[in-house]
Amino acid sequence: MPRITGRLHAADLGLVINADDPDSVLVGEYYAARRKLRPEQILRVHAPLRGTLTRQEFEVLKHRIDSHFGLATQALAFAWSQPYAVECNSLTGAMALGFDAELCSHSCGRSRASAYFGSTTIRPLLDLSWRPSMLIAAHDVAGAKALIDRGVAADGSLTRRGRPPVTAMLLTTDDAARHVRQVLYPPPGEIKPYGVVVRIAPDTELASAPWVILAITGSVHLPPQAQRTDWVAGALADHLTSTGGALQAPNGQATVLDWIAAGVTASHGTVSEPCNHLQKFPHPQMLLGSYLQGSTAIEAYWRSVAWPQQSLFVGEPLAAPFAAR
Repeated sequence: MPRITGRLHAADLGLVINADDPDSVLVGEYYAARRKLRPEQILRVHAPLRGTLTRQEFEVLKHRIDSHFGLATQALAFAWSQPYAVECNSLTGAMALGFDAELCSHSCGRSRASAYFGSTTIRPLLDLSWRPSMLIAAHDVAGAKALIDRGVAADGSLTRRGRPPVTAMLLTTDDAARHVRQVLYPPPGEIKPYGVVVRIAPDTELASAPWVILAITGSVHLPPQAQRTDWVAGALADHLTSTGGALQAPNGQATVLDWIAAGVTASHGTVSEPCNHLQKFPHPQMLLGSYLQGSTAIEAYWRSVAWPQQSLFVGEPLAAPFAAR
């Protein structure tokens, strides 16, 4: 991971609230207060209350957003759990890279590449001409507010000298189709001077690990007892599976909202069948390497996915536990 200097701040963020969704209004207003956003950083729109937008509905929403936010807005936060997709594209992927209609006829194929992958820019709109985005979402309003509180509490929390080391859990499973990211795991051991201990272990050991800052696995469901894991504020976690980003699809698979409910601060999942291309999921070393250098959760996750067209990013975007206070 190349050297990164700086990160996104609250002044760089645009917040989008769905005025037709009472939960979105509550979550958005709470987030604006906690991050002290200015009125001009907030846009209220009228969006359909369902998981998937048509291409035409998306274009209307995107035009409204592009018309409102200027060059100072480098990234976006959506204060809702729906909509999360544009046909087979994720909302966050389409918002950045544009809607890809061809992908819907062969969702397992190669999708558009992201110039943000492995990038060091802290001004994506100015340097790449598009904004990364993230949904502030949970199963309910109380869960979303708790998520926001974790994100705010995370800022600079792991820069204190003498603190106990935190743990990055790189998990192994017997799921051959989904454990393909194991070839990207860094070697176990302590990463100095960040005070992070990397462990490669079966997913059954997640709940017994102390002070977990990262969990990466491949499975249909979350690791056993993920809800009892000792997550630190700002923790990231995701599981490689087909539709972890399809937040309302009754497909029997766990979604990113289950990670949020368990206590993590940001996660990633795909909204349509991606197959198990490594490029469509977070690269463990890129994700951790960016986060350790003080990047925010939205920057670290976006820098770690090479083909994010189907990727839904969910969490508190500005959480930065390794950033200088």
